[in-house]
Amino acid sequence: MKRLAVLPLLLLLTLLLPVRNALADTNVAGSATPSASYTSPWESVAAINDGIDPPRSNDTTNPRWGTWPNTGTQWAELTWPSTQQLTSADIYFFDDNGGVRLPASWKLQYWNGSAYTDIAASYPVAVNAYNKASFAQVSTTRLRVVLVSGQASVGLLEVKAYAPGSGGGTSGWNPPASLVTPLNEVWQHVESTYPDLYGFRNYAWDQVMANGGSINYCVRWDTTATVTAAQRDQIHAALARQFKKWMDVMAGHNGWPYANVPVKVVGWAVRDRAQLQWSDSSVDIYVNDIRENAPQCAEPCGRFFNQSGNYPNCPGGASHHYDMSLWLTAGFGGGAGGDWGQRIGSEYYMSNLNADNIHILLHEMGHSFGLDDFYDWTPTGVCCFLMKAGSAAYITDFDKWMFRDWWRHLKSRYGY
Repeated sequence: MKRLAVLPLLLLLTLLLPVRNALADTNVAGSATPSASYTSPWESVAAINDGIDPPRSNDTTNPRWGTWPNTGTQWAELTWPSTQQLTSADIYFFDDNGGVRLPASWKLQYWNGSAYTDIAASYPVAVNAYNKASFAQVSTTRLRVVLVSGQASVGLLEVKAYAPGSGGGTSGWNPPASLVTPLNEVWQHVESTYPDLYGFRNYAWDQVMANGGSINYCVRWDTTATVTAAQRDQIHAALARQFKKWMDVMAGHNGWPYANVPVKVVGWAVRDRAQLQWSDSSVDIYVNDIRENAPQCAEPCGRFFNQSGNYPNCPGGASHHYDMSLWLTAGFGGGAGGDWGQRIGSEYYMSNLNADNIHILLHEMGHSFGLDDFYDWTPTGVCCFLMKAGSAAYITDFDKWMFRDWWRHLKSRYGY
């Protein structure tokens, strides 16, 4: 399966990451119903758990919750249909430098079954950032953010509430109620569009599971530029960070068995060995092996060419195989992704080595796991998400739940 995405940018690469002993905490805010003491008529309390990470406190694009002209003590609350075990929360304040400003102070309260109880924690107040409060685990169906106004009214852009990760994956299929309809629409569209959906066995899901929880990459260096050892390692690190963002979506969810999925670059493919300015043997190097007018690592080592998972003719054996390629092409003005890997522009990738979100790469990785494009339609009630090209630059809550939905439908093929 191969998918193309026309986006005005480019690409990344691979690294071996240490496996964590503990699973990442899970943000459960999205499955809660929000409410508030008061909401300005032009604002929305639904903004506080819509999954949109604010670019700044004075966010003029995305929905906000604000209380202007009311001042004094105000609150916003998340209510879950079942009990949650909470250990921390991230709060992003709305501050428009006018009628809504940072609070003078704030705190969290939880519902103990009969009354609201203050949560002992440190409560920072910072602009343009999430403010984290960590605390001893509480068991509750409601979490309240209590704000005391200072210079003006108060407001929030996003609230994240975290529950401990679960090795048993006790958190199953529990998307927010607002996403149930659009998620069903997406899956029905996928099933009707791709008749070989369940027979196809080379999604990135299949690759990770076949490796027992890891992924191997080849870098197709489709450019005349040289690469130093330091740049090689930065390319690997950037690739690993982006892949980890998708894998963190699954940690502790619905029987997913891995706390972390290490990413390893096992090979580099170039036209001229002199382009690679290192002499160590940390990766296999393939010179002038050309396919699609670009250098590639050896076919006997590639899963795309050996989907049985056997690599009898791969130099070095199966441990040197690659599941996908990071194909970095000079002058490439878009992106492409599929079971074979991801292709983006080399200039774009190299200029974003330290970026938090290399959004074209993230989008193309989504295709490798089977996520679709949305060029000609939009699911009901959602507007902006990573897989709808050009509408988001990071993995949104809707992207996360689409991703988890793939696992829900494919997990039985792996015995889960």
